[in-house]
Amino acid sequence: MKASETQLLRLLEKGSQFVIPIYQRAYSWTENECDQLMGDIERAGRDAELNSHFTGSIVHVEKGLSNLTTQEPNLVIDGQQRLTTVTLLIAALADVLDGYPAGEREPWKEFSPKKLRHRYLVNSEEEEGSDEYFKLLLSKKDETTLRAIVSRTELPTDASERVQQNFARFRQELAKPGKDLAAVCRGLAKLVVVDIRLDRAYDNPQLIFESMNSTGRQLTQADLIRNYVLMGLPTNSQKMLYNNYWRPMETDFGQAAYEKQFDDFVRHYLTVATGEIPRFGDVYGAFKEHSRNRREQGETIESLVKELRSYASWYCAVALGHESDKELAEAFQDLREIKADVVYPLLLELYGDYKNDRLDREGLLSIIDMVTSYIFRRATCRIPTNSLNRTFSTFTKSIDKTRYVESVQAHLVGLKSYRLFPTDQQFTDALIGDNMYNFKRRSYLLRRLENFGRKEQVSVEDYTIEHILPQNENLSQRWRDDLGPDWANVRARRLHTLGNLTLTGYNSEYGDLPFTKKRDLKGGFRESPLRLNQGLGTLETWNEETIVQRAERLAARALEIWPRPVLPSGFNQPEPRPESAYTINDHPNLSRPAPQALFEKFRGEVLALDEAVSETFLKNYVAYKTETNFVDVIPQTERLRLILNMPFETLHDDRGLATDVTGKGKWGNGSVQIDLDEDTDLGQVMGLVRQAYEFQTGE
Repeated sequence: MKASETQLLRLLEKGSQFVIPIYQRAYSWTENECDQLMGDIERAGRDAELNSHFTGSIVHVEKGLSNLTTQEPNLVIDGQQRLTTVTLLIAALADVLDGYPAGEREPWKEFSPKKLRHRYLVNSEEEEGSDEYFKLLLSKKDETTLRAIVSRTELPTDASERVQQNFARFRQELAKPGKDLAAVCRGLAKLVVVDIRLDRAYDNPQLIFESMNSTGRQLTQADLIRNYVLMGLPTNSQKMLYNNYWRPMETDFGQAAYEKQFDDFVRHYLTVATGEIPRFGDVYGAFKEHSRNRREQGETIESLVKELRSYASWYCAVALGHESDKELAEAFQDLREIKADVVYPLLLELYGDYKNDRLDREGLLSIIDMVTSYIFRRATCRIPTNSLNRTFSTFTKSIDKTRYVESVQAHLVGLKSYRLFPTDQQFTDALIGDNMYNFKRRSYLLRRLENFGRKEQVSVEDYTIEHILPQNENLSQRWRDDLGPDWANVRARRLHTLGNLTLTGYNSEYGDLPFTKKRDLKGGFRESPLRLNQGLGTLETWNEETIVQRAERLAARALEIWPRPVLPSGFNQPEPRPESAYTINDHPNLSRPAPQALFEKFRGEVLALDEAVSETFLKNYVAYKTETNFVDVIPQTERLRLILNMPFETLHDDRGLATDVTGKGKWGNGSVQIDLDEDTDLGQVMGLVRQAYEFQTGE
């Protein structure tokens, strides 16, 4: 590796050509980054005492040794965003200067349009339009757009949006009346970078790429994965894998979704492929480990990328609305609307089986409906969702694929404890009595209630939510009379419940009018075409009794929309695992005053982490878990020994409270040991326990 500080313009001038490899991400700088760069350049140009302005590093691999007859291009590993943006700025500056009178086209020495182009944009001695003619070659459609800009030819019909927009923005900014172009030129001349040149014979571009902490837009996990897959391969293999598999994935996602959701997709894919849920910030590390394991089993990079491509197409159908089948598309849309992305690992496997003819269409629809009911019922009953990642990451292990739908029914019915499928009574009680106005999924709830059984769907987005009993605390005397002497408590109990909520296009007309006025005005409840308003036109008053009656009718409809599965015939209800036969009395050390008091404090803190945390007394220790133990407590005579179930190297332990016991523990599950006594800061210990909890729940 050779590193030296140099002027960015000098780097462009002396380098014959810089090429962005196909595995690099597309050009992605937005207006904000471009405006910041322009501002930095102008400030540097106006400050006579400032000799240079540092703008990051350019890391490139020298493809080969140059000689008198050949000039090999440099492959850019890091810094393409800066190189591309400065190139666009220079091209825009040259274009603007072309419009000036002949004697005014060089606002500062050596900055005429011709010199700008021939020194920094093109190799003028090469054939115009050839690959060798351009100083900078981008990848994908960015390349054709930049070529057109530099050549001053017509832009392609599928021009790169970012390249085109940023060039136009620079041109517009530089063409403003009174713009000090001399300051812009001086600022450009002051831009300095660290020029880092790698030699393939001695340097590992991948390791260097991972360790770079450059300014500009941070690389996503997907960027790192793409580069990891392609960077070390021969050029022909890179192009083949990119064109056949990776580029189609990017195209399917689209630029916006690729930038925002591809990392999430890879996380879901790895959950299916490995059975483990990667942490959000460690998707790249998990993918590398998965890739190494696959190669050790004799598989090729191509087979891995081919598999990833298949899963990506399924993800686009499930999560991005690309499904062409109308019923399936609506079912997937329901899951997206209730924010049920925790089910994507399961859906990826189900959809893959559907595409590979192991699950028929009706079976897939049936399972999606069951899963939607499960998620929505739990959300309505306000059951914590933190355990669902684990529930769905291991779901298919319980499926008998020879009886696909029936085994899913049996599994859902058999879920226990904090994973329970809410009963009809629990679901009904929540719908009738809970605050549904502040329910995050209220729009979905009202849409399904309105459209259930309809062939002609009503777009609920065209309506607003109406409180039949008004929200105004200062109710009119008419409303107080309707509600009765206990009107204030009735209002407090029922205002935001389902029975008092409906949809209307007359929200402003209704205001705080008495019920009969809302019923009888033109377009009011009596004339409403909405099913949610059926029955309101026949009522004479609106009070707690009628609110509850309406809620009961809607809840009965909800039971039809989101049914609870019934155990199919031929499947025996799995027996619940017996609870531990041990109790606190089986741990004599917990009867001692010091460890007993400490244990009570500790167990209170752990159980308060989440309602889903359970406590089980075993023979030699006490286990705390959601799906998997995250901390075990071994009571000792004067202290508690805690075993955290997480890798020691991933623990953040600034106080040094923990010990690595990987492979050494006699009891308990885990690699981290902490001794807790009266002198230990319980708050610090709970910070470590919380890390183990989050590690196991995938949060």
